Amino acid sequence: MNIKQAKDYIENTVRLYLKKNEFGEYRIPVVRQRPVFLLGAPGIGKTAVMEQIAQELSVALVSYSMTHHTRQSALGLPFISHKEYEGMQYDVSEYTMSEIIASIYEVMEESGIKEGILFLDEINCVSETLAPSMLQFLQYKVFGRHRVPEGWVIVTAGNPPEYNKSVREFDVVTMDRLKVLSVDADYQVWKEYAQERGLHTAILNFLELKKEYFYKIETTVNGRNYVTARGWEDLSEILKLYEEEGMKADESLIGQYLHNDRIVREFAAYYDLFNKYKKEYQTEEILNGTVSEQTVERARVAAFDERLSLLGMLMDKVMSEIRENMETSDYLAELFKGLKAIKTVTEKDDGAKAGADNVSGSGAAAAIPSVESMLDKQAQGRRKQMDSMLKAGNLSEEERRKNNRIIRFMAQAQKAVYMESQLSPREAFQIVKDKFEGELSDMKQETMKIKERLENLFAFVQSAFSEGNEMLILVTELTVNHNSARFISRFGCDAYQKHNEQLMLSERRNLLQEEIAALDL
Repeated sequence: MNIKQAKDYIENTVRLYLKKNEFGEYRIPVVRQRPVFLLGAPGIGKTAVMEQIAQELSVALVSYSMTHHTRQSALGLPFISHKEYEGMQYDVSEYTMSEIIASIYEVMEESGIKEGILFLDEINCVSETLAPSMLQFLQYKVFGRHRVPEGWVIVTAGNPPEYNKSVREFDVVTMDRLKVLSVDADYQVWKEYAQERGLHTAILNFLELKKEYFYKIETTVNGRNYVTARGWEDLSEILKLYEEEGMKADESLIGQYLHNDRIVREFAAYYDLFNKYKKEYQTEEILNGTVSEQTVERARVAAFDERLSLLGMLMDKVMSEIRENMETSDYLAELFKGLKAIKTVTEKDDGAKAGADNVSGSGAAAAIPSVESMLDKQAQGRRKQMDSMLKAGNLSEEERRKNNRIIRFMAQAQKAVYMESQLSPREAFQIVKDKFEGELSDMKQETMKIKERLENLFAFVQSAFSEGNEMLILVTELTVNHNSARFISRFGCDAYQKHNEQLMLSERRNLLQEEIAALDL
């Protein structure tokens, strides 16, 4: 199976293992909760998948690499305990709590989240002294004398022997206590993830042309050569930073992330060509609808790899704008809920003050908090929530950015209200409301701009490539990308709807022709 299928399977397993009956007991007893064993080549995203599952299920995550553990750190250190049995004194060997078990309790205490996933990577590379204890652990969730807390699901991972010399194969008795998932590298699945994460367009375009280079591990006379999904993602991050700083990325840099000389040379050559296209094609003019006929004609007669690079650059610009727009939309929707609660209190405040005016010496109005204090309280609540999620290991990058934006808004609004004096609660809230509506107006203007740029993109692709493969690629990518699908569903795009319907009709016509031909009339 691919990593996406494995993720869905593990997520469902965790959800079912945490399901309780009417008495609050887990439906599947601990002894029957088989740990999952994710078996796959290195660098295909096993750890990233566990983080995503924890975020989506809102449970905690504790991760450990078992190659770093000795018997003492995993099981605990021995010490002498003095005990009395039937009137006789004895010295008895005890063990301190396992570092791994202690980490779970620390996460529960610091985050307040009592259920989670214990993810043990490279489980089949444990030390020789620790290996005999793994059977007990996998069946009973016990390290030494200490048990994994209830509500914690064990997921393990490891590499097949051909990828790691340290691997020791589990015997049948051990394997019979695991739910084994064998995972293979799958470019199309990774591509969806890469687009959502906004990986560098040059990498995605290059791999569209050279899919066989996505994941490659081979042994040569010069040693082991390897290129992994992790390597491409890390390379994407450094390329973006190099470009921001105006630094030139060369083969030496690329070779630090891709450990295959041939792939390094080919990608370096393509990256140079990609940057050449970036300079020569006026992508902003295309998206603004002011493209020259010469540019359209050049694209029309260009080779396929050049057309694909150009289309990738254009889609990357629009997709980035859409992603940012949807993040802003989600941020404002979440912010609106908090401001609505403050508005409700300020309306009560006005009513309380009006009533207090009729009651001599009444202090009723003073008990209601000010707008500044409510903003500060909400900001503190957000910080506390983020801190809890961070300690639980389930804070996604999207949640972090959204909460940081809300906290920044609260601080700026609080400062704006503080700068004024002698304001009633309603007047103070109006300042906050105006600031919110200003950001909402900016988002709406940006939305209209993106819609225009999408229409211009379709117009260019139509002019340069007609209804060829480029149009199919554009419609398909907009359809499968999570953010662009949400954007078009919410705000619409006439050109997308038109070409999507045409492509669907064309596809249906081809299927009908194939069915007729199969009848051999």
